[in-house]
Amino acid sequence: MAGSSEIGLKSACVIGGTGFMASLLVKLLLEKGYTVNTTVRDPGNHNKISHLLALHSSGNLRIFQADLTDETSFDAPIADCDAVFHVATPINFASQDPENDMIKPAIQGVVNVLKACAKSNRVKRVVLTSSAAAVTINQLSGTDLVMDESNWTDVGFLTSTKPPTWFFTTIQGYPVSKTLAEKEAWKFAEENNIKLITVIPSLMAGPYLTPETPSSVALAMSLITGNEFLISNLKGMQMLSGSISMTHVEDVCRAHIFVAEKESAFGRYICSTVNTSVPELANFLKKRYPTSCVPTDFGDFPSKAKLIISSEKLIKEGFNFKYGIEEIYDQCVACFKEKGLLKN
Repeated sequence: MAGSSEIGLKSACVIGGTGFMASLLVKLLLEKGYTVNTTVRDPGNHNKISHLLALHSSGNLRIFQADLTDETSFDAPIADCDAVFHVATPINFASQDPENDMIKPAIQGVVNVLKACAKSNRVKRVVLTSSAAAVTINQLSGTDLVMDESNWTDVGFLTSTKPPTWFFTTIQGYPVSKTLAEKEAWKFAEENNIKLITVIPSLMAGPYLTPETPSSVALAMSLITGNEFLISNLKGMQMLSGSISMTHVEDVCRAHIFVAEKESAFGRYICSTVNTSVPELANFLKKRYPTSCVPTDFGDFPSKAKLIISSEKLIKEGFNFKYGIEEIYDQCVACFKEKGLLKN
């Protein structure tokens, strides 16, 4: 059986299957021979789930309706699964109230999913998708800092700093939600004897199955597309987190499956291959795609990242990354051209 593993996983539930990473995770699990259940908020909206419906031909896939705020909606999709991948997270980039639109629902969603896992007698492993935003944001100064799984974002620093702009209001709510949700997951898992692992990806990019361009891919491609608003967001990300760190979405999905199947896997795992800065990234992209109008003059903006986030633990566990920065961008550029989003 192609989906068998060291701990005998044959079926999986992917929470939030419509998303960028989640839909690819569903595809890869099906290709490995898993029976897959996935949850969506509105299974009747075929425009939103068309890319999932297209995966039915790849294997045994069932789509369930569930909502992060509905405690009982996860019981059915999780009940007959060996592994659960909790990928979904509430994101509202237009929110002026991150506390109620992102932070509280993220924490409630984690608890609701884990409650369903605790009820099941079959779930052997739960993998939660966290974020580098739950690791890197702090008041540390200097350069050449290394962040690993022992580091946590300083929520006190974030909540005491209330920048006035829309971008920072949003980017403030997201890392707080991811940090507090992951901490709540560890607390609940310990109290209820759930075998939990968290995967901590950096900014994800690569080709996508979703009908619309994922926000992370649009952000990663902003220096090439020339979207000034997203370029300012990319710069804001570096100022807040200390670097522009990136991973191919397929590597992130592969890492999720790897730690789920690996008997010895435990704790948190950072999943990131690229550590750079906006100016360094721009120079790389200008040289690789010379016909693109990539800006390279950023004035006195910091040319170097202040930190790197290390995937050493994941690599030592035996995981091999397939893609570096060249492949990430070559595939993104090809994808954008195919979809008519780039002219040259």
